[in-house]
Amino acid sequence: MPGIRNHGALALGGIVVAAVLTVIGHAGVTDLDPVSLTVSDYAVSDSGGIIHVAMLLLAAASAVLIPTLGRLGPPRGRRSAAAEWLLAAWAGGLLVSGLVPTNPPGTEMGTAAYVHRYASVIAFLALPVAGWLLAARLPAGARAGRWLRVLTVTSLLLATIMAWSAYPGDRAYYGLIERFLILAEVALLTVIAYSSSWSISWRPASVTEPERLG
Repeated sequence: MPGIRNHGALALGGIVVAAVLTVIGHAGVTDLDPVSLTVSDYAVSDSGGIIHVAMLLLAAASAVLIPTLGRLGPPRGRRSAAAEWLLAAWAGGLLVSGLVPTNPPGTEMGTAAYVHRYASVIAFLALPVAGWLLAARLPAGARAGRWLRVLTVTSLLLATIMAWSAYPGDRAYYGLIERFLILAEVALLTVIAYSSSWSISWRPASVTEPERLG
């Protein structure tokens, strides 16, 4: 369906542009440590404001995907819309994070910073669960399903490590862990975008039935 594929192309394009803008935002900041400070810390610096634009663009790209999720397979049971709602929560969390900045590093957290933090937490947790639920809609043995599960487990593991670092770990490698988490979740979103928009199950190729689209 051309409309669905257009949604997928828009989403993938938005993901790529958001990634490029984030790299540019980092490159413009020279006085912060990416190992210990978060992407949001970079976003509130004088040269890192473009990262907020990247967050908003990624939120829009994610929202565009919601109508395409039915292509991954028929939803099952009353909880069938859970994946769509979770993807909407991810997009909404990114939107709030992009519009409401955190506090500059070394300053006391205010209301806006707490809103930013918990919107980010909702986003980081919602997307992996959505990915796991969407994997269940794919045919058994589908490569896309395996990738969704692997990236879901990776994301949740990194989120757990990040939570440990934030409290008992005295923020050791906090920024580095967050960047690995973001990388895993953007990869997860990319698999969702590609699979839902082009109906790719990525079945293992065989002699009698080569790997094909649809």
